[in-house]
Amino acid sequence: METPDTPADTPAETTIAAKDWAAASADPQYRAAVVDLLGALAYGELAAFERLAEDAKLAPSLEDKAALAAMASAEFHHFEQLRARLTIIEADPTAAMEPFAAALDEFHRLTAPSDWLEGLVKAYVGDSIASDFYREVAARLDADTRELVLAVLDDTGHASFAVEKVRSAIEAEPRVGGRLALWARRLMGEALSQAQRVVADRDALSTMLVGGVADGFDLAEVGRMFTRITEAHTKRMAALGLAA
Repeated sequence: METPDTPADTPAETTIAAKDWAAASADPQYRAAVVDLLGALAYGELAAFERLAEDAKLAPSLEDKAALAAMASAEFHHFEQLRARLTIIEADPTAAMEPFAAALDEFHRLTAPSDWLEGLVKAYVGDSIASDFYREVAARLDADTRELVLAVLDDTGHASFAVEKVRSAIEAEPRVGGRLALWARRLMGEALSQAQRVVADRDALSTMLVGGVADGFDLAEVGRMFTRITEAHTKRMAALGLAA
């Protein structure tokens, strides 16, 4: 039952969130959910590294190429942190990542950029949607796992880089904005579709989200979570100078 100090639209701190990993992982279902979450995040970081390295080939200048290479390196470092953590908690990193590879690979196949600007918008929009989702989930994790997840979600500098380059391109050629706005809307739809599919396919992860493991979410809260993610996307589009 709700109390005056716990509004309906504000999830209370969960019992899991107040624990460290040693205490929280005593629940095998919670442990399975965390392995899933870290596996999904690790493969996402590995894919981000590959994509940024590939996008660097489209860069119009040596300076831009070097900037993307540095960001790719940072993404790979995040992957290494997650892989190390999975090993520490006695989970096989490859086995943890494999269930998520097909969905993420399909997302990247369906959203392959045709040029440099589309690649920048994809990295900015797609990575930000994923980061928003993981930050929402992180609030319900044990303290040790939450600290790691938030650390690997640190911006590698791609956000400000993408905003600067895209806004400059639109100022130089305004009609580019319409094409990029349509592209960003497509990315948003594909990203949410793939995220929902991944969660639905993994019992432990879906149970975490609806409240069975990390008893802070319910179905209504999941809906509010995706609303918050959509609102954040709208603000990022405005920062790019694009209509959501």
